[in-house]
Amino acid sequence: MNRALLFILAGLISAIASNATAIELKNIVYNTKNAGTVVFSHAQHLAKKSPRGTPAFSCGTCHADNKSKKHYTMADMYKGHSCGSCHNGKQAFGSHECSKCHQVKEIVYQVKETGPTPFSHKLHLAKVKDCSVCHTKLYKTGKNPPVTMAEMQKGKSCGFCHNGKQAFGVNKCGKCHKNPELTYRTPPVNRATFSHAFHIKAYSCKDCHPATVQPDRKKNKRFTMAEMEKGQSCGICHDGKAAFSVKGDCAKCHTGFRMPGKLIFKNKSGTIVGYFSHDFHTVAYQCSDCHTTLYPYGNGKQATMKQMESGTSCGTCHDGKSAFSVKSDCLKCHKSS
Repeated sequence: MNRALLFILAGLISAIASNATAIELKNIVYNTKNAGTVVFSHAQHLAKKSPRGTPAFSCGTCHADNKSKKHYTMADMYKGHSCGSCHNGKQAFGSHECSKCHQVKEIVYQVKETGPTPFSHKLHLAKVKDCSVCHTKLYKTGKNPPVTMAEMQKGKSCGFCHNGKQAFGVNKCGKCHKNPELTYRTPPVNRATFSHAFHIKAYSCKDCHPATVQPDRKKNKRFTMAEMEKGQSCGICHDGKAAFSVKGDCAKCHTGFRMPGKLIFKNKSGTIVGYFSHDFHTVAYQCSDCHTTLYPYGNGKQATMKQMESGTSCGTCHDGKSAFSVKSDCLKCHKSS
């Protein structure tokens, strides 16, 4: 080969090298419809080395036909097209490992009845690597219609895995939903409290919801103590058998409730005319024996002795049979002057 030809070849090689270095390898950003942006890095892929230390990929590995502008779906990739030709779980991580390319979000569902309910992609992907377990079999990417707990209990949505076998059952509501400590205003007596934390130690949420109580407190009817004593609301369990009765032990629910030891009755001029001892009566009777059948809480209305002698108020029991008669032994209640 003569010297002139060598100069020509050297010039061609130099020109090719010059053009090669002029090619700018950019990161490509794909904007997917419902799964955020996906960044493809040329530099990262071309930097990969084979076990022998040589480049694992060349431009020709992917760009066999640089005129093709076909859009490939994830389903196409799962079948080995486009990225899936390498990302098959053997040559490179599988295309099912979506979070390697797609940015996943921590989701918070605004549940009307129970408040904000979080869903952690990060937590789930630590246990289930294959996004296709949920997408798009159970959920399309993007916004999905809400699913009720009743539907989940039948295996839909979260219930597909959360069936008590593959993962904790959807009946373990406290795993996802907050269990608030509830306080009810119950004038004239102290507020009543309901502790979810205490009750779910012995019962599951479905024991009360939604058969007895709606998750949305605003939709629930307020029950009186008289109705509970007949087996409604709290009285379904608090019947003295399954749990302590609503007919007594008032302080167990009415937090801070302290029954007045002695009631003092005065006449119109302010003179003390009688006493009533709660401490004495509750040794033999339950609160419900008097409240609210005889005395509404906070009523404050006084009965006359004539009315009592006719069987109202104290006279219901103090008739000479159940207890001493209001017609005699006056000093047992009235202060002597």
